[in-house]
Amino acid sequence: MERPKYKGHLKLLILYLLKEKPQHGYGIMSELENRYGIPSPSAGAIYPILSSLKKQNLIEVAGEGRREKKFYQITDKGREYLKSHKEEVEETIKMIESFREFGNLGGNKLKEAIKEVFMALPSLTEEQKKALSDEIEEFTRKIRLIILGGK
Repeated sequence: MERPKYKGHLKLLILYLLKEKPQHGYGIMSELENRYGIPSPSAGAIYPILSSLKKQNLIEVAGEGRREKKFYQITDKGREYLKSHKEEVEETIKMIESFREFGNLGGNKLKEAIKEVFMALPSLTEEQKKALSDEIEEFTRKIRLIILGGK
C-alpha cells in the first residue's frame, strides 16, 4: 500500500469537520486532536491548508470572532468536493482510527523501542546485534501468527 500524503488527508479532514460547523483554526486543530488523535497539529500545518482551501473556493471566511479569529465554513464547492472524494474521506478516517488503535495496543511503545535501537546501533556489539536480530525475527513471527488466527 502506498504511503498516504499527510497534507492531503488533513485537507479532507478539515473539510469534513467544516461540513459539520464553522470553526476557527485553533478549533480545527483541537478537533483533529480530540476526535482523531492527531497529536497537536501545528498552526504551521493547518493555516497553509486553510489558505489553500480558501484559494480553491472550497471554504470561506464566515466571520470573525473574539480577538479577530477567523471562522471558516465550507462552501457548496467544498461540499461537492467532499462528495466526489467520499471513498477517500472514509478511507482516511479508517486509517486514522487504525493508527490510533495501534497506538493504544502498544504501537507507541514499539515506535520508541525502535528509535532506541536505531540510536544505540552504532555502539552495539555483534553479540547484541545478533540477539536483537533473533528477537525481531521471533517477534515478527508471533505477530504474523496472531494475525492469521493462531496464538
